[in-house]
Amino acid sequence: MIDVRRWVPDALVALLALLVGVAEIKSSYEPDPWAPLLVMIGVAVAVGLSRRLPGAALGVAWLTGLTQVVLGVDPMLTEILLAVVAFGCARWGRAVTVWLSGLSIPVSAGVAVLWLSPYAFYEALQVVGIDRIAEETYRTGRYDWRVLAGVLGIAVLATPWLAGLAVRFAARSEDSRRSQVTAEAQRDQAEEIAHLREGQARLARDVHDVVGHSLAVILAQAESAQYRDDTDTTALKTTLANIATSARTSLDDVRRVLTPSPGTQSSRGQADLDSLIEGVRASGHEVVTDEVGVPQPLPPELEVVAFRVLQEMLTNAIKHGRRDRPVHVERHWEGDLRIEIRNAVPEGAGMPSEGGQGLDGMRRRLEAVGGRLDVRRRTDPPTFTVTAWVPVRAR
Repeated sequence: MIDVRRWVPDALVALLALLVGVAEIKSSYEPDPWAPLLVMIGVAVAVGLSRRLPGAALGVAWLTGLTQVVLGVDPMLTEILLAVVAFGCARWGRAVTVWLSGLSIPVSAGVAVLWLSPYAFYEALQVVGIDRIAEETYRTGRYDWRVLAGVLGIAVLATPWLAGLAVRFAARSEDSRRSQVTAEAQRDQAEEIAHLREGQARLARDVHDVVGHSLAVILAQAESAQYRDDTDTTALKTTLANIATSARTSLDDVRRVLTPSPGTQSSRGQADLDSLIEGVRASGHEVVTDEVGVPQPLPPELEVVAFRVLQEMLTNAIKHGRRDRPVHVERHWEGDLRIEIRNAVPEGAGMPSEGGQGLDGMRRRLEAVGGRLDVRRRTDPPTFTVTAWVPVRAR
């Protein structure tokens, strides 16, 4: 459906061109103005179409010119408005229209030269105020009037056509610049969103590791309390104290994760790794440890990775391992820090899910610092082994 309101400015320009032409016709073409009026209507229509339909405007301009030649209508000053059509074709036309309009300029000038008479050219020059050249051209023949007519005709149409091309390329350059700015803004936004999502994922992994480990330890301690003698109040109080300590430590860790402060990330170390193991022992689960090599200090970010990975390893061992078999924890300082945990699993037990936060979270943490994770399930005897390599230096 055509939006009539968009055509209002073009219609007003066409009407103005027609009124100017009618005024010229009334002053110069009485008493038989119908042929000039027909030409002027064609010029007005071409001017009105030059912005919205430049290709159609070019066709109407050519049809008008041929009609003028056939009817023998002398040139009119108002026909200079065809320069608007030349500008519109170069500015808004398609590539074919631009090329055809450019070729039309010398062709139309040649047709006009062949059709014009010396007297008509002389009158046209007088109308635009070039009296001296007109006089010398017509009376003395000093200048070849056809060459002069062709040059003036080309200049009248080529100037706006070139201006239209200049505006076209300037607008295209501006559109390209805006597109580039938009693309850069979208890229920055995408990077910011990716950064936020990575931060959310990191926060989710931290909370999962802290809460999952603490709940596993608390659950193991609570279950062990069920098998204690009701008269052994000292053992029950010790178990409850261990549960309270685990819960308090978990709450502190959650607060540390949710509200990090300067120095928080660097608070991990060998003592914290040992405290994780002691916490599992306090829950009643036997843990056998072995450390090979000389421990080395780790950068703060690697200390955090080692702590979280060991934490998740112990959580999985408590959740999926057998309570009546010990958990073996080995730390090897052989270039990189290699942490290995082995625990016996019930017959027929499968691999822990790779899609959860546990193994996937450990693997992401290690890969982010240049480490790696290996998970193996052995059947004889049924054993689950997780090995993590943590680089000693940050990469």
